Amino acid sequence: MLGGARSGKSAFAESLLEREPSVDYLAAAAVPDDDPEWAARVALHRLRRPATWRTVETGDIAAELAEAAPPALLDSVTSWLTRAMDDCDSWSGATDGAALAAAIDRLVAAWTQSGRRVVAVSDEVGGGIVPESASGRLFRDTLGTLNQRLAAAADEVYFVVAGLPQRLK
Repeated sequence: MLGGARSGKSAFAESLLEREPSVDYLAAAAVPDDDPEWAARVALHRLRRPATWRTVETGDIAAELAEAAPPALLDSVTSWLTRAMDDCDSWSGATDGAALAAAIDRLVAAWTQSGRRVVAVSDEVGGGIVPESASGRLFRDTLGTLNQRLAAAADEVYFVVAGLPQRLK
């Protein structure tokens, strides 16, 4: 599930799983305690989920995908990458990128090997302006490559624009 900010991609992803008796909602974002706007966004997402859905707040999405469990909704790949870049100290450019590449490879391997039905949400950030900072460009480029790898292994891929899903694959 790809799309821009506030495109409706999360709501569409949730609709694909609405008939499932249970779903693991894999929330990849690290939620800071001092950001009330972010907390409000998270609260809205939680309100939309059925009571039978289990929320798993984790940065270790690969481990969750390896579990023999009900279908999963990963929201979002973008948040996961942000967290992975934090964990690998990638923002400063001071590292060689090996740790981040390994984390991405682990996620993609788990995605391709998972026996679960998995719906993933990710932002499409490559259609906008070129980020001014080197770390912004690294993030944009890395997310674009990660989206390509996940899409290549996916059975279906949708792009959501203005709440309208368009099937790409």
